[in-house]
Formats: sequence, C-alpha cells, structure tokens
Amino acid sequence: MRIAVTGNAPLRGAYVPGGNSNAAMALIAASLLTDQPVTLDRVPETTSVAVMLEAASMLGTQVSRSSEEAASIRLETPALSTRSLDRAMTGAKVGIVMLLPALLLRRRHVRLEIGYPVSRLYTHLTALRDLGCRVTVNGGEIELQFAPWERREILLVQTSVTATALAAMLAAGQPGETVIHNAASEPHVRDLLVMLQAMGASISGIGSNLLSIRGQDSLRGAQQTIAADHIEAASVAAFAALTGGRLDISGVRTSDLRMIARVYERLGVRLDLDDDHVHVPRHDTLHLSTRDEEVDVSIETAPWPGFPSDLVAVATLIATQTQGTILIHEKLFHDRMLFVDKLKSFGAQAVLCDPHRAIIVGPTPLTADYLDTPDTRTGLGLLGAALCAEGESTLDGAEAFEWNFGDVLIRLQGVGAQIRVLSR
Repeated sequence: MRIAVTGNAPLRGAYVPGGNSNAAMALIAASLLTDQPVTLDRVPETTSVAVMLEAASMLGTQVSRSSEEAASIRLETPALSTRSLDRAMTGAKVGIVMLLPALLLRRRHVRLEIGYPVSRLYTHLTALRDLGCRVTVNGGEIELQFAPWERREILLVQTSVTATALAAMLAAGQPGETVIHNAASEPHVRDLLVMLQAMGASISGIGSNLLSIRGQDSLRGAQQTIAADHIEAASVAAFAALTGGRLDISGVRTSDLRMIARVYERLGVRLDLDDDHVHVPRHDTLHLSTRDEEVDVSIETAPWPGFPSDLVAVATLIATQTQGTILIHEKLFHDRMLFVDKLKSFGAQAVLCDPHRAIIVGPTPLTADYLDTPDTRTGLGLLGAALCAEGESTLDGAEAFEWNFGDVLIRLQGVGAQIRVLSR
C-alpha cells in the first residue's frame, strides 16, 4: 500500500486507540488451553491477529464473531485436530509458537517446522527445556514432548515476553507449582496472566518479574476485554504535540503510560494522565526538562517497566524537534536504530554512532520525503516524521502499519491527519 501524507496538519479532537494486538495474540493462544468457550472483546483488526486466528482455526478452533460487535470474538476448541505446526502455519512469524502450550498440554507431543534460524527461538526453547520438556532440533524441524511436574523453578535467560507467555500457559494448564524468575511484565503479559487466572490458575506476582503459578489440569472458559494499545496511544500523543495540536485520548490504561510520560517530559512533551484518559495540550516549542547540572539528555530503552523499545523511533523523532543534544540508546535490539538514516532524509540532524546509539541535535525543521517499506516496529516513528514535515511525503509499504496497529491510518484521519491512500 502506498500513501501520501501532508505534514503540519495539527491533530485535534478525540482519539480512541485500538486493542493491543500482542495481547490479543497471547489471549487467542490461551483460549486453546481449554475445550470451553472463550470470549474476547476489543479484538483489533490487525494482520498479526488475523494470522493467529487462521492458525488457531487450522488446529481446530471454532471462531465466531458477534453480529452486534465486530470487535468481539468467541473461540471454542473442543479438540485439537493436529499436533503439528507446519511451515504453512508458522511462516516467518515467531509469535505463532505461543500455540505450543495448548498442543503440549492437550496432545503431549508436538512437531514444529520453522522457516527461520532456530537461534530466534533460543530463549523460548530454553524455557521449555527448563520446564522439563524434551526438545529435539533437527534443522528446521523441532520435536517437543511434554512431561508434567509437581514443582519447577526456572530462570529465563532473557526478560522475554514470548518465553514468559509460553512458561505461564504451560504452568497454568497442569496441576503443579511453577516459579518463574526474570519474567517479562509488559501490559500484554499482565493481560494474559489475568485471563489465565480467570480460567482457573492461581497466580501471584502479576506485574512483577517473579511469578508463582499453581495450575489446573482442566481450565475453564473465560471472557476478557483487551486493553488499548499503549504504544499506539503514546505514539499518537507525540504526533499531536509535534504538530501543534490538542488531543484527548480515551479508553486507555494510563498506568501503562507512566514511564513513557516521564521520558516524554524530559524531551519537552507533556501528557496529562487521568484514569483512562490522556490529554495532550498544545505545544508551541519543545525544551529539554533537565536539572541545572545537566547539559545533554540520554534516553535509554529498558525491559518493562522501563521505556519500551517499540517507542524508540518516536522518541528519536521527538528529539529532532527538541532544543538540545540528545543521545538515544537502544539497549535491547541490535538493528532498531538503523531507521535513523531514513529520518535524516527528512532533514534531521542525527549521527548514528553504532547500531545501538544515535546523537540527535534539535530542533530541526523536517521536509517531506519518499520512504519505502517502513518497519512494523519503527514505522509509526517515520509516519510521525511525515505528519510534522513540511510538504507531502510518500510512504510505500504502508501495509506494515496494519501488522500491529490495524486501522490506525483511519483513526488518524479522524483527528485531522492529511493521509491519502494512493494504491493498494
């Protein structure tokens, strides 16, 4: 999809973000742990969710949508029709491995075929091995066999969302006790744990890095509303500030935005958080909020509840419009700062020191440019650059936004963004 974006149009009005697609994927996977119905509300219309629903259907899940509310789906899996996740199902998407716990618990033995390096699954397979699963790797084919336990205590080698989800679902679906150290605590992980509780598991430590789970050998059905996507909410809030608009963002869990708001404030962007509501006041100019002894500012990503890596592109964009010199340090992923070169094509004064660090000098007026294939993680930052640049930018590969954020372009148009679809 190719879109045209005319910059410098202030975002004004009321904005309601879509549901968190990462949470939706995890909850869909959890629904396969039981043969009873599970109802999910506020399910986002994203490509990632569609892929997960298709995979679940291929395993035997019956998916139906409410005629009254399209964002509500009912999932029921009386039986799993296969014990294999083949390449046609997994594709290149690691997230599909979240279906493994249901297969392991209900079929005991699973065959996984992947079309990407097995090293991408190192953290996940290590967690499964630590839980006692037998894992045999033969090229792109992985055999897994489940063995129940009375008590297991594991330490995840990374604070991984997917590894935490795998361990938590396995622990919830069998009657032993499981302690997970170094667990991820992102909002979508908390949503998964809350639903596992509703399905019958006993869980302590939700929201922390230490989980204690006592499972059940027969989980029940549940109903859960998916929380708003905090990354979308925070991104759009930044766009409103950078375009000189005023915006009210509702239906959000503002507790998910507290650290983000603190980092934004250091960059000169103010967010007023109140219950489930975020108000973005008009910003005429952006100035660093620093102590007297500080000259420059460093923004660093960190595991949750630190500043999320998924917002590093947006933070870098804000830095281009803030008075001062700012170091952006991406500590979690090795290639996410490479988008800085594309940001420089808009006129940003930026130096990419290495794959993890960039120095930004602002403010710098941005001018429209042509961009191709925005990344699903950093794409919103580049869309934001187009929204606050002078002139009309063209973005190719804009379907990348739909992987995690669904109808975000339509929602942005609703608050004044000048976005036209040129071709699909």
